[in-house]
Amino acid sequence: MWIGLLLYLDQVPANSHLGPNMSDDTPDSLIPYDEIVQEALRAVVGRVLGEVEAAGGALPGEHHFYITFKTGAPGVQIRDDLRERFPDEMTIVLQNKFWDLEVDDTSFSVGLSFNQRPAELIIPFAAITAFVDPAVDFGLQFQAAASDVEPTDHDDPENDGPDGGDDGEPPVTSSEDGSNVVTVDFGRKK
Repeated sequence: MWIGLLLYLDQVPANSHLGPNMSDDTPDSLIPYDEIVQEALRAVVGRVLGEVEAAGGALPGEHHFYITFKTGAPGVQIRDDLRERFPDEMTIVLQNKFWDLEVDDTSFSVGLSFNQRPAELIIPFAAITAFVDPAVDFGLQFQAAASDVEPTDHDDPENDGPDGGDDGEPPVTSSEDGSNVVTVDFGRKK
């Protein structure tokens, strides 16, 4: 429906009262379209996680998620040692070893293990900077919620498995149920 509307508006003649005025003196929008789109796309993440929660925390098929978020964003609650290790951004993997997934309108909480220690994380959707489901080549990237936090280098994510080798390939480890976990470090485009 939206695509059809967008295509229609794109096809309106420029001299029409509905047509785009593509001159250099086009005023900045007084409607915050970027923020509205970001909020709507974050709602997609909430809906997907909500469906997993409704299914008792079981991911369907081969689906699994990499979720990157700003650790310094308002409302993020993680252990102090994790915040020290990941002062800017952190990527978590929801695949085999997670528990107590709870989703509400503004955030989600989940239990994960880091270095054999359980942790509860509370992550507002506004803190999410990337959501990827590699099983179906689906990904969303968001503008940073905590713009006042300077990016810093951090270690690779470690939940659901230990660090991998030094061969440049993502580490793959077998879990007790025979499945594999791949640790992915999302590169930052500049």
